[in-house]
Amino acid sequence: MVIAERHKYILDQLKSAGYVSVAALSKSMNVTMVTVRKDLKILEDKGLLFRSHGSATPVAPYVMDKPVDEKQLVQVEQKRAIAQKAVNLLKEKEAIIIGSGTTVLAFAQAIPKDLSLTILTGAMNVSIALLDLHQAEIVQLGGVVRKSSSSVVGHFAETMINNFACSKLFISVDGIDAEFGLTTSNMMEAHLNSTMIRSVQKTIVLADSSKFGKKSFGKIANLEDVDIIISDKALSQHYVSLLEDKGIEVFLV
Repeated sequence: MVIAERHKYILDQLKSAGYVSVAALSKSMNVTMVTVRKDLKILEDKGLLFRSHGSATPVAPYVMDKPVDEKQLVQVEQKRAIAQKAVNLLKEKEAIIIGSGTTVLAFAQAIPKDLSLTILTGAMNVSIALLDLHQAEIVQLGGVVRKSSSSVVGHFAETMINNFACSKLFISVDGIDAEFGLTTSNMMEAHLNSTMIRSVQKTIVLADSSKFGKKSFGKIANLEDVDIIISDKALSQHYVSLLEDKGIEVFLV
């Protein structure tokens, strides 16, 4: 391939997969990794992609903290569909944990009102959404209030979580990166989510396709710590295959 053909191939791969690795491009284009890195540098200088260690994405992968009321206006229909699929994973009389975020809030709002559950959550807006569940026992975690996410974080919330054993955790995240894993914008929220993962038998991530290829400040866990991911049909086959190779069950809605 000449340079123009390589650049077109790289951009086509980015458009279809949302992510490319230097090693895979080197093999598929039959050129050295040094050549691929030079090509990526040229394309980045033109503003056509964003380079990171050993790979590239269409846009900068770093996510900043946004208020929950702003997040509620993004990917609304996708979040509702994801929430409806997640409800199907619930079983009568089980104890679950629900994290914070707009996608899990949609999940909480979709839980049938007559389902008998014990629900632990640090998200105050989730607790309010659950008040109409007549058969549910709600345990509100205590701690330092994060106004931007309407949730609590910190030592007290983590201590409470450590005193319970639950079957499932439903969380949403700010970013899912192939190498770095699950992230959120606040390090205390990330630490609480990590504690939640250690307290359950099964971790279920609710995340629309826009979260993939992104990373934020606080690492929650590796992808290997996740059991199920529910996303929308815009998620690329590249990511579906990557997740399934790691033993994660993927549902697209």
